[in-house]
Amino acid sequence: MVDKAQAPVSKQRGDAAEAQALAHLQRQGLRLVERNYRVARGPSARGGEIDLILRDRDGTLVFVEVRARSNGRHGGAAASIGTAKLARLRRAAQHYLQRLPVLPPCRFDVVAIDGGHIDWLQGAFDGG
Repeated sequence: MVDKAQAPVSKQRGDAAEAQALAHLQRQGLRLVERNYRVARGPSARGGEIDLILRDRDGTLVFVEVRARSNGRHGGAAASIGTAKLARLRRAAQHYLQRLPVLPPCRFDVVAIDGGHIDWLQGAFDGG
């Protein structure tokens, strides 16, 4: 359970990490489509959220999970994405894609921020 006193601090850190990741990706030529796309919880499943949805130069729709850790201990930021989180990301992406008239090419990226180091993992996992 999350301590309610710590929740605003964690949210601020998360927002700052997302802003840092977005700026990094925009410098690489990606364009922001949507930020913090959320899917409500269903009766049998937790909802999901996609931190950033961007469009790459070639038209690919990129779903981005941003993870930040103060250091690389315990496997670092990228290693903190578990199977339950992956399932929620996939579910949220499927929900988002259902709204589109034509399905574009897509991929899932991760931006891992460990301390001050940014690592952009393109095609970090598949949609299956």
